[in-house]
Amino acid sequence: MNNLLVAQSGGPTAAINATLAGVLQGVRASGKIDKVYGAKNGIEGAIKGNLIDLNDIVRDTKAMDTLTYTPSSALGTCRYKMKDWRKDDEPYKKIIETFYKYDIKYFIYIGGNDSMDTVDKLSEYCKLNGLDFIIMGAPKTIDNDLNLTDHSPGYGSAAKYIATTIAELACDIGAYDIPAVTIVEIMGRNAGWLTASAALARLNGGPGADLIYLCEKDFDNARFINDVKEKLAVKPGILVAISEGIKDKDGNYVSDQVSSGAVDNFGHKYIAGAARVLENLVRNEIGCKVRSIELNLMQRCAAHIASETDIIESLMLGQKALSCALDGQTGRMAAIKRLSDEPYRVEFISVPVNEVANHEKTVPLNWITPDGHDVTDELISYMKPLIQGETNIKFANGIPMQIKLY
Repeated sequence: MNNLLVAQSGGPTAAINATLAGVLQGVRASGKIDKVYGAKNGIEGAIKGNLIDLNDIVRDTKAMDTLTYTPSSALGTCRYKMKDWRKDDEPYKKIIETFYKYDIKYFIYIGGNDSMDTVDKLSEYCKLNGLDFIIMGAPKTIDNDLNLTDHSPGYGSAAKYIATTIAELACDIGAYDIPAVTIVEIMGRNAGWLTASAALARLNGGPGADLIYLCEKDFDNARFINDVKEKLAVKPGILVAISEGIKDKDGNYVSDQVSSGAVDNFGHKYIAGAARVLENLVRNEIGCKVRSIELNLMQRCAAHIASETDIIESLMLGQKALSCALDGQTGRMAAIKRLSDEPYRVEFISVPVNEVANHEKTVPLNWITPDGHDVTDELISYMKPLIQGETNIKFANGIPMQIKLY
């Protein structure tokens, strides 16, 4: 048994396929793996035995490069919650059946917090049941909320898209001489890293966002209206960036007024619409022109403006996950350790996945300004290196080329 299975899970990003490409590059360089399979739609593909032979699809440099710069999850994704194997071991048995059927010894799962929970549970199941399989995690999440890694693949590219979009919106808004408020809702349930990247729009001297509200701080409607009035007294058009997960002092999401209350397989409430709530609040309390914008899926699939730093690090993390697996490491996740900001230097390490799963890294409160509506220079210094570099995407017929694996 010397084959490898790789799968992707959770929300897609502009860099998750680069991690997959890194695994495949590492396999070719090592010469130690016979076949590489991909599980369709994450762990569900492993449970159902729904695999594809990646050796037959990604067979040359052109295909590898196209995969690297293709957004979303080329293998498909899922949001499947693995129960504790002591309570329900049937899915675990099916995964092991798939491993034996395809002579798989190594499994690398690329994903975020919930995916690392799967890596933790599956590696524990194998260890305690005397099964000699190697289970490794490779990180990804635009939310940047994974523990024990300086930052997560996908975050830098999403941050670059957000900073660019905010800078462009500021140009549009600044063209008018009438009082107007534009509120931009950015992904982030409990961690405001993405919303914080709106501050990077000021790096080249532009105004960027005038007000930035992260979900780590309690949100107060009256204080918000006062902040908006103060900014409107200085300039006619203002731009506000908010996390989708902003909450009041009692922990109630601002979006609860317009959300359905539905939850996903992990019990997470679907949240969206905070900007619409605040749009109505501004209209009623101030009466000026106001509009709300949800960046929504665009911020995680905008591969056309991905960060080259993010792509390169994603490739390296795929290679690191494979290297760790070949060394016999199991129940661990490849991670990034920052050595310095200027010059920007990192090293790639592995960390215990049980210290990553079900932990959430949020923006430190001392990186948010005391007034609660901006971020500090320390946070900007942390984010700035992650958006550097432009990708060399190949175009055909005027649009970027992409690959489909099945």
